[in-house]
Amino acid sequence: MSQATAVALGAVAGVTIFLGLPVARMRGLPKSVQGFLNAFATGILIFILWDILSHASVPVETALVAVRTNARVGAFAAMALIFATGIGAGLLGLVYFNRAVFGRLRHADHTPSPRSLSLAIAVGLGLHNFSEGLAIGQSARAGAIAFVGVLVVGFALHNITEGFGIAAPMTMDPKPASWGFLGIAGLIGGGPTFLGTWIGYLASSNYFYVAFLAVAAGALLYVVNELFHVGRRLSTPTSFAWGLLFGFLTAYATDLVLTLAST
Repeated sequence: MSQATAVALGAVAGVTIFLGLPVARMRGLPKSVQGFLNAFATGILIFILWDILSHASVPVETALVAVRTNARVGAFAAMALIFATGIGAGLLGLVYFNRAVFGRLRHADHTPSPRSLSLAIAVGLGLHNFSEGLAIGQSARAGAIAFVGVLVVGFALHNITEGFGIAAPMTMDPKPASWGFLGIAGLIGGGPTFLGTWIGYLASSNYFYVAFLAVAAGALLYVVNELFHVGRRLSTPTSFAWGLLFGFLTAYATDLVLTLAST
């Protein structure tokens, strides 16, 4: 498979994130519905966070097991350091960025604006989708054409739910999000799939892969915490739990489609 074809397929996998974004323009929703949508998006992001950490841990654990046979700890130490540093960079980077934007640490009763929260989600998902692009590019370079097709279809389905995760907080904004803003959010969240495919076709590196997944995980840790804070204001514990459950299972179902198709 040529690089141009692989990159085009990576773009297809990423562009479906735009399908979930129009939800952001829904207005006049009751507070209970806003709360459920927020909880649904939180459930989606919790699954993605779990999925990211599961994939990022594999190279680290592989390097640890390899220590038994070759007694060389350098590779494991580097992997573990990259993993920890990446999570710290993603989490604390957003914390300090928001402090710089607001000029002070937020009080407990103050949450970021819906749009800034959506952009934070888009950043975390963009880093995650970059790693997915790496997987597409590396598989295409190895000649695994059938597997590339499976990855593209699976990631495309998964990105639809990610688009909803970006859009859900904006349903709480009294002012409708412009199409231009949604376009920027979509590019931040889905564009890295295209970029990751291009880079993955040129080079393969487990260190690079773990680094981007770890930063994405750290960013999503920050976002999930903020969404829980919003959920406490909008929902009862019962309705939030139901929304959380449905969001998690929806994201899990799209992941099962990818797993089934790849076996």
